[in-house]
Amino acid sequence: MALTEVYWDHHIPLPKLAPVQAKVTVALVALLCFINSYDGEFVFDDSEAIVNNKDLRPATPLNNIWSNDFWGTNLSSNSSHKSYRPLTVLTFRLNYLVAGGLHPVGFHVLNIILHAVISALMIDVFAILIGGLAYDEKGRILNHAPKTSLLAAVFFAAHPVHTESVAGIVGRADLLCALFFQLSFLTYCKAFNKGSDRDDRFSLQWVVVSLLLCAAAMLCKEQGITVLGVNAAFDVLLICNVNVYELSQRLLLRKKSFDVSELVRMGLLTRLGLMGLGGLLMLYARWRIMGTGPPAFTEVDNPASFAENIILRIVNYNYYYSLNAWLLLCPWWLCFDWSMGCVPLIKSATDWRMVWLLLLWCILVGLISQALCSQDSQRRRTLTLGLVLLVVPFLPACNIFFRVGFVIAERVLYLSSAGYCLLLAYSLGHCCCRWSKYRKLLCVMVLALLCVYVVRCALRSHQWRSEQSLFTSALSVCPLNAKVHYNVGKNLADRGNTTAAITYYREAVRLHPTYVHAMNNLGNILKEKNELVEAEQLLSKAVSIQPDFAAAWMNLGIVQNSLHKFEEAEKSYWNAIRFRRKYPDCYYNLGRLYADQNRHLDALNAWRNATVLKPDHSLAWNNMVILLDNTGNLGQAELIGREALRVLPNDHTIMFSLANVLGKLQKYEESEGFFLHALRINPNAASCHGNLAVLYHRWGKLELAKKHYELSLKLDPEAPGTRDNYNMLRRKLDQLKRSTP
Repeated sequence: MALTEVYWDHHIPLPKLAPVQAKVTVALVALLCFINSYDGEFVFDDSEAIVNNKDLRPATPLNNIWSNDFWGTNLSSNSSHKSYRPLTVLTFRLNYLVAGGLHPVGFHVLNIILHAVISALMIDVFAILIGGLAYDEKGRILNHAPKTSLLAAVFFAAHPVHTESVAGIVGRADLLCALFFQLSFLTYCKAFNKGSDRDDRFSLQWVVVSLLLCAAAMLCKEQGITVLGVNAAFDVLLICNVNVYELSQRLLLRKKSFDVSELVRMGLLTRLGLMGLGGLLMLYARWRIMGTGPPAFTEVDNPASFAENIILRIVNYNYYYSLNAWLLLCPWWLCFDWSMGCVPLIKSATDWRMVWLLLLWCILVGLISQALCSQDSQRRRTLTLGLVLLVVPFLPACNIFFRVGFVIAERVLYLSSAGYCLLLAYSLGHCCCRWSKYRKLLCVMVLALLCVYVVRCALRSHQWRSEQSLFTSALSVCPLNAKVHYNVGKNLADRGNTTAAITYYREAVRLHPTYVHAMNNLGNILKEKNELVEAEQLLSKAVSIQPDFAAAWMNLGIVQNSLHKFEEAEKSYWNAIRFRRKYPDCYYNLGRLYADQNRHLDALNAWRNATVLKPDHSLAWNNMVILLDNTGNLGQAELIGREALRVLPNDHTIMFSLANVLGKLQKYEESEGFFLHALRINPNAASCHGNLAVLYHRWGKLELAKKHYELSLKLDPEAPGTRDNYNMLRRKLDQLKRSTP
């Protein structure tokens, strides 16, 4: 282990700060970069992981987080994403409880604080990897590279590629994983604190604690298990001071026999065995938890993994690696999603993008040769451990061991960026040491780079504050990405701008002709605009491409019903129910179809099914009351209305329908009570004022009838029948006045 100060460290153009000052500085830089995301909305994946995730609700049993995936779906389900992150979901649940609901500020603030803490702790991690492991008499880590570790930590705190993990709430998984990753590594280092142990021994307890923290990291995100690889490399290279180059020469050329007894005496094999066993147990437990096997991804998620030719797969995987490296080197072009044509496949050796692969491997080979063959032990150790920290955390995302569900994901670079920042800080220190006469210029360059990082973080964090700005920002980065156009269109449609949404949905379908979700949403908008023929064509194409797309079948049924194609509509509804058995909205629409055909009993059965599957389905309850009222079944209508109000006690539409029924049954007082209650909830309902006026008219309370007729006409002068009833009432009142002596 190195116990002297790293020779290039004093050339770094930074002040030498006390440990606490250094950590506070780094934490403040992290806060400065991402603080403007604190009041952002729930965006993109936050909708599924947080807003729609029932595991966050206090009413949901806490045990559910241990049997469901990150998105709230049971792990045994075929539709599960298999992302098992219960500790992350637990923190979301705590946010929900503390805030008393889904208020995004608390979620964002915790993410920013976590990043600041992780950035500060990176100083200790970098200090060990660069300067070696040493403790003072109080058991505190001695930093033999204070300036280099500070610079690397500042780079890490301000790196713009972290924006997705910090400003996007679902990035909490990466943050917590990184935190436990650091703690596992630092705890493993504690096992070699010579304050309590002999020089040739290690603390088994600290190794076990490190394994437990590794398991915690894995329960935050699967990437956490890679800390075992970093711990093993640290042990071999720094604790046991093994020269990998010399070792490989001995083994391959058999120049000298390798003495394993020394490693046995140092306990390396024991520690590696413990970590290997712990890692295998974690992987086995993870596999058992997944239940039905790995998740099923589609070609649009990761097109390279579906290439038939293995050479093409390897080439494109390496191209993806080069793009990830570019994001670390130049994090200016950032995008929330890199799938669906954003990165076209390389299909020919003449593709100019092959240059990036060659450049990547030239740089890697150069770094590896320096890491292995350099005569400078400090340089050799720093480069090797920097490469380990860069590469090992990225391994789960590299498609080598299993197919992943993305092309590029900036969030998976959160830990790997630490290795890049270490190498960058080393490179700058080496340059300052070698070209000391340009020290001021290098100082300006470092300051400029940090300023660029901070500005880029602030800009990108601002884009992550709302879906509108996030999705729109991606158009210039990935104009060929159909998913980007789809999300821009969906956001516009949600905000009521359906005309602009149509343009983006059409572009999404043009870029990706089998994009069924874009077809479905576009078909829905066209349906609302009464462009039924084109809507039917789009939805028919969607279900022909994906026959089990239940929502598209239901929407197709609605369009066909509007086109009076009743038989086709009924078939479409039943197809939707076949592919999604618990589909209350489809039963509701099926009931409407039957009602249009005067198949009253079938309609009532369909609506009853909707309320069984979804007890708070207000429209289904209300339609049952109205249908029974219209067919003269007033007694049954009253029973259904009262049953509905037991489930939905504050639903003014059901109160209105039940009040109408009670009025016809001459239960005037009860009817009046429901009308007045409905008006307290929705005082501007013209129809409710009008029908209450009719009730008073029948009841003989003519002045009250006059009052509510006038209120109804004031709210809706064109209300059908109200004007005639009001005129009739006025004539009656005039007659009464004339007949009164």
